[in-house]
Order: sequence, then structure tokens, then C-alpha cells
Amino acid sequence: MIIQENLTIQEKLKILTDAAKYDVACTSSGVQRRGKKGHLGNSSEAGICHSFAADGRCISLLKILFTNQCIYDCKYCVNRCTNDTVRTAFTPDEVCQLTMEFYRRNYIEGLFLSSGILSTADHTMELIYETLYKLRNIYCFNGYIHVKSIPGASRELVEKTGFLADRMSINLELPTAAGLRELAPGKTREKILAPMRQVQQGIALSGRLLGYDRGYRKMFPSDRAGFAGGASLIQPELTGKDLLMPFGKADSPALALKERHYGTKAFVPAGQSTQMIVGATPENDFQMLSVTQALYHNFGLKRVFYSAYVPVNEDSHLPSLPGGPPLLREHRLYQADWLLRFYGFKAEELLSEKKPNFNLLLDPKCDWALQNLKEFPVEVNKASYEQLLRVPGVGVKSARRIIAARKQGKLDFDGLKRIGVVLKRARYFITCSGKMEVSCSLDEDHITSALIGDERRKIWDIENRNSYRQLSLFDDMHLEEEKNSLLKDQLVKEAAGSAAFGQL
Repeated sequence: MIIQENLTIQEKLKILTDAAKYDVACTSSGVQRRGKKGHLGNSSEAGICHSFAADGRCISLLKILFTNQCIYDCKYCVNRCTNDTVRTAFTPDEVCQLTMEFYRRNYIEGLFLSSGILSTADHTMELIYETLYKLRNIYCFNGYIHVKSIPGASRELVEKTGFLADRMSINLELPTAAGLRELAPGKTREKILAPMRQVQQGIALSGRLLGYDRGYRKMFPSDRAGFAGGASLIQPELTGKDLLMPFGKADSPALALKERHYGTKAFVPAGQSTQMIVGATPENDFQMLSVTQALYHNFGLKRVFYSAYVPVNEDSHLPSLPGGPPLLREHRLYQADWLLRFYGFKAEELLSEKKPNFNLLLDPKCDWALQNLKEFPVEVNKASYEQLLRVPGVGVKSARRIIAARKQGKLDFDGLKRIGVVLKRARYFITCSGKMEVSCSLDEDHITSALIGDERRKIWDIENRNSYRQLSLFDDMHLEEEKNSLLKDQLVKEAAGSAAFGQL
């Protein structure tokens, strides 16, 4: 490990923004583009990333590591202690200076701060706390801050940091305890889940004492006086096989949180999130989705992020990926995650032990619908909101619009299209006034072939996200035929040019 000293803040920024790019709790821009006369906007790759607020706004964040030094030897991590790479670390004042200067130039609206483990977990967490304290109280920064909790740090430091941050997260990394032992021997589920439980209970206690729910939108009933110290916090049990879970009463005692701050200031008001690596260990999609469901249900997480495993190290414990990172599998997990959070699906409805992995040719909702054709067709003028959400091509917004619009009169297919329903998928599963759209039938083979045609285009886009090609009116994805045809045309033109030259 090469530890560099006496680096400029710009040199540190270049090293520590590059080291932070594998954390997918937000999306990095990855490009450097200055403003031009006659054009609007610019883009910077030096740590600028984008996240999305609850209302859909895109927020630019300064995304950096406090340090890329680490005492752990996680096999999949580019910052593992056995890697021979340049190491450096910011000081709390340097992070504050960068954040304020980027903010004054209108490059960012907030800070995303993660870190390797410098010396000890408590020492690193103390430096992060000092950074946030100075930002809030000395530099008077009131913008958004997302900070990573350090596994193994003391409860007191996690608590103090939680009152300064808007969101906290701690990476679950791998869904099973066995995978964690194999690839991240320095980490244990207790080190990861204990602060996650602490943040969950702190959010609940703070919300109760301040009189709001965890989303800070609706008032609770007036029971503040009767709520004492967190003793009434419920510890839900998780049933199922021991993946990285369960984490219930047996190994998660009540934290006995004190009220001294929770009733006067919001604790982690934007909630907490986590990240799992996809494809580094042999767990199937059903196992990963079951863990995700347990995290939402038992730990009250805002988001679970998925990161397709990228081979940055050579190690016998790591899998070989001849087809590259499993980007399509990551995409399917995100789609299923959306169904869990907003559409009322459960993990056991989408997958099972007999069918443990997602269909790569169909999105999870379409695949579920084809496996449950007995539930269809759904009459849009009579179906409940829950039934509408199960229809492929009908989203949360369009389902609400259908409920509102049909109070004014009966809906037809043209009306559904104007509402925002994706008819190229929905038309196979719905009726309007008892009639299906012309040429549609409730036949599994017919529907499957029609839906797979659209999905193949999406699959190509996901697997070739860094490739570009000119679209044509006859874009049927026959890439090899198109390549051969272009090559043939080029040879014909060259032959014709040679002939013309010979005549001269």
C-alpha cells in the first residue's frame, strides 16, 4: 500500500472521486464537458453525481471518499488493503472547503461522503462526524448530506452523526453470511446490521417525539406524552431461511435510545439505504429479493441499491465473468424492487425455490402476468386499484388516473393511451366495456412472442450501454446482417471508384 502525502487538494480529489465510483447509491456523470457559447449547461467528472429526491427532482451531489485507505481485505473491492495502489485521505477542513466551493459555483446541491476504514472504525467515524459538524455549524451548510456509517463504529458516534446527516447508509455488500465470510472476512453481519437497527429505531423515536411519521408528512395521533424512551419500539421477527437474516429479538436487543436529542431535532430525516453486489457470490435472484423484502419490512429502509459485480481484482475466490458484468440481472432486480415497494408484490409471488431466477427475456411484471393468466383479463372500468397495479403497462400514476377518470364516464383504449397506459403491453391483459383490443387474444404463446420482441431491444441497450449505432426505419436488431450489408455496400462503392479511376 502506497500512502501519498503532500498531495494538493485537486490531486486528492481526482484519486478519491475515482475510488468512489463503485458506490451506486447515486449515478456518476463520468464526463468532463465545459460550457460553450450558444449552448446551455456543462458537465464535470470530478465527483459530480446525480441522485433523485422523493418528488422526482434530480439533485447533483459531490461524491467522494474521505479516504481510500482501508484495513479490510474485501476480495471484490478496489480499495482492499492488499492492493498496491496510491492511498490518500482528506482532512475534515478539505472536505468542507470542497463542498462549499462546489456549492457556490452551483455545481452541486449536496454531499455524498463515504470512506474506507482508516486505522479503526471509531477513528474513521469520528473524522466523518467532525467533517459534518464543521459543515453544519462552522460553514453553515444547510444542503443535503448523505453519509456512510462505518461498520463496527460505536453507537455514540453513529448517533451524533445521524443528527447532522440527512440520509445514512451502510452497505450490506453480500446477501448471505457465507458470502460475507468468503469475500469480506473482516466484516460480520452484526457489524453491519447493528448500526442499521440503531438508525431505524432512532428514526422511529425521533418521528414519534416530533409528531411525524418517518416520511415527515403526516401527523401521528397526539400521543407524544405517552411515548417514553423507545421502550415501545417493536422488533419484528423475520421468518425464512438464514441468509444474512434473520435479525430479530434473539440477536437484536432493544437499544434503549435516550430522548435527550430525539425530541428536539430530526434524526436521519431522509431515511437509510444499503447496497448489495450482484454476481460476486452464487446466491440466486430469489435469495437476493427475499433479503431485500426483509430489509424493507424489518429495517424500514428507503432504498436497496444493486451493483453488478465488476472484476477489478484478480483473486481465486472471485468468479470469472466471460460475458462481462451481469447488468441485465441487476436491471431485473431493480424492476422487481420497484414492484415490492410500489405495486404490492411479494418476493414469493415473483420467484420461488423452483424458479429461483428472473426471466432475462421478460420484465418481472410481464413474467408474473404470463404465469397467472387466470387473473386476466381485467376490466379497467370496474377493477380495483390493486388489480390495476398488477396489469403490465399500468403504473402507479396511470392506475390513479384510471380510478379518477372512470368516475366521469367509461374508458376506451384511446382514453387509456392518453392517460399514460403502455398499451403495447397492457392490451393483452385488459378489457374495456367487456371487449379486448382487436387482434388480441389471451393466449400465452402469442403474448410471450409479442412481449419478447420489445424486451430484446431493451436487453441489447442494457448489455451494450457503451455502444452506439445509427437507427434506421427498419430497425429489427439484425445487427450482423446490417454489418454485412454495410460492408457489402462499401466494397461495391470501392470497386466502382476503382473502375472509374481506371477509365480516366
